[in-house]
Order: sequence, then structure tokens, then C-alpha cells
Amino acid sequence: MRKRRVYLDNAATTYVCGESLQAMMPYFTTDYGNAASAHGFGRDAEKALARAREQIAKTINADPGEIYFTSGATEANNWILRGLAQNHTSKRIIVSAIEHPCIMETCAQLEKEGFKVEYVKVDRDGIIQVSDLLAKLAKPAAVVSIMTANNEVGTIQFLNTVANLCREKGTLFHTDATQAIGSVFIDVKEMKIDALSMSGHKIYGPKGIGALYIKNGVKVAKLMYGGHQERGLRAGTVNVAGAVGFGVAAEIAMRDATINNPRVKGLRDYMITQIEQKIEHAHLNGHRSQRLPNNVNFSFAGVEGEAVLMMLDMAGIAVSTGSACTSGTLARSHVIAAMGVSEVLNQGSIRFSLGRNTTKDDIDYTVNELVKAVKKLRSISAIRGDK
Repeated sequence: MRKRRVYLDNAATTYVCGESLQAMMPYFTTDYGNAASAHGFGRDAEKALARAREQIAKTINADPGEIYFTSGATEANNWILRGLAQNHTSKRIIVSAIEHPCIMETCAQLEKEGFKVEYVKVDRDGIIQVSDLLAKLAKPAAVVSIMTANNEVGTIQFLNTVANLCREKGTLFHTDATQAIGSVFIDVKEMKIDALSMSGHKIYGPKGIGALYIKNGVKVAKLMYGGHQERGLRAGTVNVAGAVGFGVAAEIAMRDATINNPRVKGLRDYMITQIEQKIEHAHLNGHRSQRLPNNVNFSFAGVEGEAVLMMLDMAGIAVSTGSACTSGTLARSHVIAAMGVSEVLNQGSIRFSLGRNTTKDDIDYTVNELVKAVKKLRSISAIRGDK
């Protein structure tokens, strides 16, 4: 008998939806021209890229000419931090203490190259402390980068407030919106956002394709050198099929948001309630209401998160202990640590991220297996403490 499978790791990646896959197929087989080529095949590919650019721009109310294709959000985040820092007289960079590893690691490297990085504190719910940001904005900075919604705990920042403060101080503002597209309303013009990163595989598009929005007039240094693709700023043959799939996925995410998000949010809240009712000393990480509709992150005192993950995996349930880029290590979550959660609870954190296909039956099955896993692990655990 085949083991039941439940996928609750949609924050790591989603499947490619049928409409996106169907739109991509011709660009693998018949319309496979290089978009930089001058002949008919190339012109057809360039038209497909233009269409995808329009679809993606529409999701954030940007102009198509402000969208640059990348290999994913990691490249986009590396590019924008380096590109803005290298083009500014200030050697200061301001980011939140709970950014994705691709932001944190880029900052660590920039520090080695002589830049000064300052980290904005967050409260227990993962909301940035505005007073700390204001203090750091007292001196000129090349860029402020605050993610729209956290990939681990799901907390959504008050982006309007952050963007307005940056604008008042004359500092460029970038946001990593990778987890937020399709779940959080973003209007880059109204919200005064200067740059924004996103990725296709978080919204039921393909892997290996992302985009960077750069507001017209903002000067960014090149990250890669070579050809003249992406208006001379990002060399390399553009992934046409990926861009097409990304564009369709972005269009669908916006089209169906009013249907999918409330349904998933209802399942999220149901799961949170069930866990809190059935498992003692379960601590919800992240803001209770100001969070992504599909994110459930709990710490369970007295157990290792990795052990819970493995037991759930044996039951056919896919979850994560944090960011997909760090869950392969045994390091504690820098996000949960920055929120002031104790070391004991940090050891037992698990992220459940729901998707379009998640059902109430999936949640019931998962909670049931989770209860058994935590009970068994606590009975043999050397970890103590419930705070």
C-alpha cells in the first residue's frame, strides 16, 4: 500500500501549475530561438519575453521596462545590494535582522569589502522596530532592504511605513517580496518602492527564473558582464521558457488571489488552533494575524525540530525547519533568535507552509501525526524547558 503523501513545504517551492507548463512548452520545442537574435525565431522569443515582462510588471503596478529577468530571487538580491552599494557614496547598508540568507550572506561579503552593514531589530512577532530604523536612518545609507514577508515565520511588515521613512530620509528602499507575491498587495508606485525582488517557483511557476524591479531613474551597477541582454545590465541568454512560465504564474496568482488566499488562510488558522489545543508548550512563531495566509510556524519545547521533521517525513509529510536554503544544516534559525525566542524553543521550530491543493483532511492527518511525534520525542528527549 502506498504511503500517504502531504506536501506542506510550499514556502520552499511549489509545483508548476498546468497553465504555466502549457505556456512554456513551445519555447522548448518549436519557438526555441534566442531572444537576442535578429531573425524571426529570435523576434518571436523577444515578443514572448515582452509579454512575460508585462504580466509580471502588472502584479506590482510597475512599468514593463522596469522588470529585469534573473535566475531567481537570490541573484536579484545579490545584484541589487551590490549594485546600489557600489553606485553610492555612502558605505552603509541597512537591512533587517531577519532577512533571507541570500541577503545576509551578501551583506557579510560586503562587510569584508569595506562596507558597514547595520541590522534593524525586530520585536517578538518579527515586526521591525521603527524606532531602531529611524535611528539608523539618521546618517546617509546606500540602501535599506526590508523583506515584505518573512520566509520562515510569515510575518508581514508594514511596508508603507518603511518606504515612507526611507523616502523622507532620501534613502533608496528595496524589498525582497519573494514570499509575498500573490499573497500581499504591492503597488510599487503608490508605496514608493525603489527596487523589489521576486521568484517564479514560489507562485507555481518554474524554478531558475526570477525578476528584479528597478524603478526608472535608479542607477544600479552591473552584476555580470558579457552581452547586452536586459538593457545592458544583466548579461547572459535569457531563459525564455522560464520567463513565459513565470509570467503566466504571476498573472494567475493575481487573478485567483481573492479565492485562494481566504481559503488557505482559513486552513492556516484551523491548523494553528488544532496544534495549540492538542500539544502543550507549543509556541506560535511570528505575528498571529499579520502573517502570510499559508504560513504556520511553531516551536515545540522539549524536542529537536529536525527530529520532528524526520518523523513527519516517515509519515509522508513534507515540512521544513526554516528557510529551504538553510534547512539542510543543524544551525539554529537566525530569524527566531532575532525575535528573542529562547534557545530551547529555537531548537524545536517547524515551518508548515500550505498550498493551493492543501485540504482540511491534510491538516487533520498532519496534526495527528505531529501530536504522536512530539509525544514520542518528548518521552526520550534530554531537552528541558517550556519557555
